[in-house]
Amino acid sequence: MHAAGLRPGPFPGPLTAYPSTAPRLADMVEVTWRRVAPGVYVRRHEELNLNCGLVVGDDRALVIDTRSYHEHGLELLAAVREVTDKELVVVNTHAHYDHCFGNSAFRDSQIYAHAGAVDDLLRTGEHQREQIVAHVRATDREHMARMIEATEIVLPFYVIEDDTTLDLGGRTVELLWAGRAHTDHDLSVAVPDAHVVFAGDLVEEGADPMMEDAFPQEWAATLRALTAKPAAELADVWVPGHGAVVDRAFVEEQTAQLAQLAERFTEVIDGGLAGVDALLSACRGLGFEDQTLRDAAVRALELRA
Repeated sequence: MHAAGLRPGPFPGPLTAYPSTAPRLADMVEVTWRRVAPGVYVRRHEELNLNCGLVVGDDRALVIDTRSYHEHGLELLAAVREVTDKELVVVNTHAHYDHCFGNSAFRDSQIYAHAGAVDDLLRTGEHQREQIVAHVRATDREHMARMIEATEIVLPFYVIEDDTTLDLGGRTVELLWAGRAHTDHDLSVAVPDAHVVFAGDLVEEGADPMMEDAFPQEWAATLRALTAKPAAELADVWVPGHGAVVDRAFVEEQTAQLAQLAERFTEVIDGGLAGVDALLSACRGLGFEDQTLRDAAVRALELRA
């Protein structure tokens, strides 16, 4: 996840809270689906520039990510029902609250995720809730705070560890795990017949990749592995977790940027200068914000310890 705003307190994952200017639910402008291929839709939300996806088959439809709390999930469900009345299947790309706390609105559906996402939600879910509630309450949004407090964290119960094919009737989608990157459990969703990939927060547009619980020195390799998978190798429409839909060239450019970061981190660490400031200095000029580099450096040193 990402957005400009407060990062409240130490947290084993990127909990960037709603910016203080975020609108209340009732004040949000109308959000509509964008068709990016036949039967494949993206819904970009004003809060956090979050993208959710919808893939419609002959028998079932797949919803990709469920937003930040129960009412957000209900609003997404209503929007899905404007497009299709088919049986719904859900996938959470990872366990950060903005992608899965809306699961309670889809509790009657099969909800898929990587096994690591379930472990992460069990370990950090309540802490994520506490942190975001504290922030929205501190910025005078009591109504939103109460909605988040009342949201039940519904765990995915179709748990996978390897690439998995889902048959929607007349088309299949592939749930892909390529390695550690934004988290240790990021799933991407490929729609091979449409040449579309929903990349979750493995790809970010409009802001830097978030590093607080990432694997900075593995991220580029994971993206390369993902783009080489048969279900994704021909895709030229890539939907990031946040921001505008991008093409394959954008993904390759972000991969190269992350590869340079990994290479410089490795050089500094192998050279015995393993400090945050040394790592940050070595990577200036790569196009990342200083805060991103600092977060990545802290995380790299944590993983090395």
